Amino acid sequence: MTFAAMMVIAVALDLAIGWPARLYAAIGHPVTWIGALIGALDRRLNREGCSFARRKWAGVAAVLICVGLVAGLSTVVQMQVSGWWGILIGGVIAWPLVAMRSMYEHVAAVANPLAHGDLPAARHAVSMIVGRETSTLDEAAIARAALESLAENTSDGIVAPLFWGVLFGLPGIAAYKAINTLDSMIGHRSPRFEAFGWAAARLDDLVNLPASRLTGVMFAVVSGRPKQAIATMLRDAPRHRSPNAGWPEAAMAAGLQVRLSGPRVYANHIADEPWVNGGAADPLAADLQHGLALYRRALVLGIAALLTLALL
Repeated sequence: MTFAAMMVIAVALDLAIGWPARLYAAIGHPVTWIGALIGALDRRLNREGCSFARRKWAGVAAVLICVGLVAGLSTVVQMQVSGWWGILIGGVIAWPLVAMRSMYEHVAAVANPLAHGDLPAARHAVSMIVGRETSTLDEAAIARAALESLAENTSDGIVAPLFWGVLFGLPGIAAYKAINTLDSMIGHRSPRFEAFGWAAARLDDLVNLPASRLTGVMFAVVSGRPKQAIATMLRDAPRHRSPNAGWPEAAMAAGLQVRLSGPRVYANHIADEPWVNGGAADPLAADLQHGLALYRRALVLGIAALLTLALL
């Protein structure tokens, strides 16, 4: 399958070298390019003096412009190349849109100081990957935040882009990253973005639906407790604040025999979220290391599936 082979190349490059700092310094990153476009659309279209309905439709226009432009350019590129050269070029272009290596590195940066009892360093590292207040988190809360981020971002940052890339090639993976970046930048329930970001948030929920369930199944399969993990997903994921994040979180929680989600503090409010796998104990530093091991096993399973598709 041509698109699967393209994604295999992207994954291989990501695992081998990530996105080097020198390359980032020289040309940035495709997500930052998309982010610059979204920022310009926000400044141009999201006018505070307009009505809620008008700002909502302006947000729809921003989504159509951003996703349409990214998907259109990617389609043009994909149409210009074919054969093995096309697969190679497509894989190189898709390479920065996969985040296997960086996801591991960000969570390992939390796990390592936490394992040595360095809570200030662990709090700082976890603040880089979650939006909640981290300055007073204890060991369990740090581990819980990092595991939730690992579970959710395995779906959003790895499985989902590869899923859409296998289906549609470069336009699939690029359009997905545009949608995901739109959601991360404007898909918030804040006074500025509640109307303007409505379309971005709803579209992100939709395109992440299949990958979130698939990621949960992958975690369940490699957890050593597949029946328990599947049962926990079916029970707890529908009660999660997110229509998608609860699936991989529930599978990881059951696989590690810990509880996740629950109450947390953001900048200006307390979110009283329901527990996932609530009957289990809080995670500790060792559980975060076990979560990274579960992540590695899930990646092996996913890469094996990609290789199988590419060889068919």
